[in-house]
Amino acid sequence: MMDHLPRRRFGQNFLHDPGTIRRILAAVNARPGQRLVEIGPGQGAITEGLLRAAGSLEVIELDRDLVGPLAEQLGMLGDLRVHNADALRFDLCALANPVNSTSVNPASVDLTEVHQASANPTNFDALRLRIVGNLPYNISTPLLFRFLDQAQCIADLHLMLQKEVVDRICADPGSKTYGRLSVMVRTWCSAERVLVIGPGAFKPRPKVDSALVRLVPHRPPPCPVDVPALHARIVTAAFAQRRKTLRNCLKGLVEPEQLLACGIDPAARAETVPVCAFVGLANALTQHRQAQPGPAQPLGCNWPPNP
Repeated sequence: MMDHLPRRRFGQNFLHDPGTIRRILAAVNARPGQRLVEIGPGQGAITEGLLRAAGSLEVIELDRDLVGPLAEQLGMLGDLRVHNADALRFDLCALANPVNSTSVNPASVDLTEVHQASANPTNFDALRLRIVGNLPYNISTPLLFRFLDQAQCIADLHLMLQKEVVDRICADPGSKTYGRLSVMVRTWCSAERVLVIGPGAFKPRPKVDSALVRLVPHRPPPCPVDVPALHARIVTAAFAQRRKTLRNCLKGLVEPEQLLACGIDPAARAETVPVCAFVGLANALTQHRQAQPGPAQPLGCNWPPNP
């Protein structure tokens, strides 16, 4: 283990518990030929296991004082490439070769293909990146959205987050924890809480429990979004004031009769609305706004009944 004092400004809590490390590595199940990227390797607690399993690894580390020791101590184990960079600004798609952000249709590879390639390492290197990381709690949500923006280059993500955040991501409609993060992440990915990690697994000890979540981008998405910016605007407004009805939260953006046309009760709260219903509403509004000038047309809404 490297001798390095955690820095609060980087939100550093270094994983050190051997049992937890083994469980995380088992959940990721890295194989030779897979294109692995670790976000925030810190002192290399899981870096070594990932590198030994896959034979090659890209790591993105913001703290420049950790870059040299990582390369020096672990570089002999395999092809380790260390990027001293901010993951919030890093272009992950630049690491995906031959898959990249300009040459691939996001829906061109389905989950069956990904799973088959996982079992056949010789094929997986032609697919997308596998992302693993212990994300700083203070910027975990912006990082999640950054990763979603690059989902076309990603096969799956295994991320350590504050347990409360993972619970929100995995929450179902109707629960108190279901919210904007639930809808935005699961519009683009399936989500599964893999394991809970206690504070004692880290140094320094965080004040909260952590959890490992597995995210797999939908290919194809069950509810394709026509205009992501409008969809995000609607979801953000809907959950801005959780105690208010959708009629009030979406006032000026969506009319009550438009909600009704999509099978959504204007008197309901956002926490009751399924993921795909938000997509259906956003798409219907997009189509309505793009309609040719002429007599007013009713809002047409068509969305799958399951999120």
